[in-house]
Amino acid sequence: MTTASRTSVGVLGGGSWGTTLAHLYAFAGNEVLLWVRRGEQADEINSAHTNTRYLPGYSIHPNVRATLDMEEVAKACDVIVVSVPSHSLRETAYELGNYVGGDQILVSATKGLEPGTFARMTDILRQETCCKKVGSLSGPNLAREIMDGHPAATVIASAYDEVIERGAQMLASSVIRVYGNRDVVGVELAGALKNILAIASGLATGLGMGDNAKAFMITRGLAEVSRLAVAAGANPLSFSGLAGVGDVIATCSSPLSRNHQVGKRLGEGEKLADILKSMVMVAEGVNTTKVAMEYATTLGVELPITGGVYQILFHETRPMEVIEKLMVRRATYEIDGSPILPARIPTQPPR
Repeated sequence: MTTASRTSVGVLGGGSWGTTLAHLYAFAGNEVLLWVRRGEQADEINSAHTNTRYLPGYSIHPNVRATLDMEEVAKACDVIVVSVPSHSLRETAYELGNYVGGDQILVSATKGLEPGTFARMTDILRQETCCKKVGSLSGPNLAREIMDGHPAATVIASAYDEVIERGAQMLASSVIRVYGNRDVVGVELAGALKNILAIASGLATGLGMGDNAKAFMITRGLAEVSRLAVAAGANPLSFSGLAGVGDVIATCSSPLSRNHQVGKRLGEGEKLADILKSMVMVAEGVNTTKVAMEYATTLGVELPITGGVYQILFHETRPMEVIEKLMVRRATYEIDGSPILPARIPTQPPR
C-alpha cells in the first residue's frame, strides 16, 4: 500500500502473535495502535520498537504505537484485531464492547474454544459487543518466521465479504498472502483443534518413536477432529486448507510451536505443571484438549487420539500406555470408521 492509503488498525494483545500482526499491518502501510496491559511494555515498544519479553531480538515497525487505553483503540480504528489468550478473550471483548460502534470490523486472531459453552472466539465477540461484522484469522503463522521476513499465508473467514476484502487489502504484503473463506466454523475449529495434534506429534517426538508414529498421530488425529468440526457445522474442505492441513504442518513439526514443545517435553518425562510454569506464552492446546473432549461427548463423536492426549494431560497416564491402547483398538475402515472384522489384534511386536 502507499502512504496515502494508510488507515488506523487496532490490535488487542501484545504477545508474540499480536505484536507480529501489528508489525505486519504496519509493514503493509497502516498506522497501528497496539493495546497492551503493562506500562513498561508499552514504553519499550514506543521508545525502542522492541518487545523483548515475547519477541526478543526483533525490531517492530515504527508505525506501531502501543497504548494502555482500549478506548483509544476503539475510537481511532475501524478494524480491530483481537489477539489475546482464549481464556481472557471474553473479558477483553466485554471491555471492548463498552467502546465500539456497530459498524466496526472485529477479527479474532485467537485459536481456542471456551470451556463450558464451546463458544468459538467470534461467537464471543458477537455476544459481548454490538459489532456484527466479525471474522477469524488463522493459518500456519509462526510469529518468529514471519518476523524474519519469510513468506507466509493466512486465511480470513467471515460471513461478510467486507471483512474478508478489507482484511486482505489491509494485511497483504510481500511477506504474507491473504486468502478468504466463508466457513467461519470450519476455520475457527481447525485452528483450535490442530493444537491437540501438535501435542500428540510432540509426544511421539519426545518418545523417540520416529516419523511413522508422528504421521499416524497427525493424519488420524486430523481425521477425528475434522469429524467433530463437521458435526458442529463446519465444511470439511476447510480442514484441507490453510487453517487445517496448513497449520498442522507448521505446528506439528516446528520447534517454534508451543504445543509441540508441550508434547515433546511430556514424552521426555517432564510434568505438565512444570512445563506450563516454564513457558512465557500460553499453549492453547492444553485447554482445547479438555474442551474438545466435552464437546465430542455432547455431539456423540469419538476422538481416540484426542482422548489419549487428554488422559496424559489431565490424568497423568503414562504416554506409552496411551500409545499401546491406541495400537490395539479395534481396526476400522479409514473413511467411515466402521469396524473391520475380526476384532482381535496381536499385541506382540514383530520379531
